[in-house]
Amino acid sequence: MKYPEKLKKGQYIATTAPSAGITEPVDYLRLDNVKNNFEKYGYKYLETENVRKDNNGRSSSGKERAEQFLNLWENENVGAIISASGGDFLNETIENLDFEKIKKMPPKWFQGYSDNTGITFLLNTICNIACIYGQNVKDFGMKKLHKTLENSFKIMSGKEIIQESFDMCEKAEWTDRINPYEEYNLAVKNKWKSLNKEDKINFKGRSIGGCFDVIMNIIGTKYDNVANYIEKYKNDGIVWFLEVFEMSTPQVYLHLWQMKNAGYFKKCKGIIFGRSLMLREDYELSFAQVVRDALGDLNIPIIYDTDIGHVSPQIPILSGGILEMNYENGKGKIKNYFS
Repeated sequence: MKYPEKLKKGQYIATTAPSAGITEPVDYLRLDNVKNNFEKYGYKYLETENVRKDNNGRSSSGKERAEQFLNLWENENVGAIISASGGDFLNETIENLDFEKIKKMPPKWFQGYSDNTGITFLLNTICNIACIYGQNVKDFGMKKLHKTLENSFKIMSGKEIIQESFDMCEKAEWTDRINPYEEYNLAVKNKWKSLNKEDKINFKGRSIGGCFDVIMNIIGTKYDNVANYIEKYKNDGIVWFLEVFEMSTPQVYLHLWQMKNAGYFKKCKGIIFGRSLMLREDYELSFAQVVRDALGDLNIPIIYDTDIGHVSPQIPILSGGILEMNYENGKGKIKNYFS
């Protein structure tokens, strides 16, 4: 696995919009504060021209989005790229990205989540480059940065850190921002859960994953290089991390069935599911039940309702790195290794 160079003080952290752009005035103010916050931590801020644009869910054409991403990747003054936003049409960007060219260039930090799985997942599986599955850039515009945001800086700086589960989290609902500088509204008691109700669990392996909704669109396409990734790192074992944006529980079951029968869970040491944002329990089926129905025969540890994904706070995951999970009685610790 190739790891980007350590992020250094004085370098640019840039943002671009490979999926949707940002057009709400309240978010413009938040973006302006991203610059202020980055400078407080010793970094400079750079923004591509498509960040504050959007047309039908697209910041610009797929070709333009790919060009602006690659321009940042090639810019020696840019130490990291954090995506502006998620969305629905990042597939148009990856169709215009030259992954063979990216493989030959020095790796650079990229962070994003949700639709940005289209980039993080392929950087891992096609380019053999580690990246961060974590918050998009707007989160960095809050008044006081949450610990998870500071942890992104630490990982980019090359630190092997232990991140612990949080006592509280936000509600699993979509809300519009009113205050441009608002912090996370931690209103719900947080508890990680073991699918098979074990009191203690420990597993470790090469990580891969992202937004479940996006990964399903990659299976069986020319961008699906998961089999080779698993074969390459079979001696490490594979740890999957997955989180649902919007699905019904039968869809969760069917997509997990599809992944299993596509060979995605070969050499799997364990699976970590984040909290789902919009989950519809059809047929009165719970998330835990459909996961058990789909994957129970794998006989591997599975943790769910963790601090990963759309329901904040979100632990940034060093995707492509070695991940160690320690779980005990509703609490968890995740450590990343640069190896």
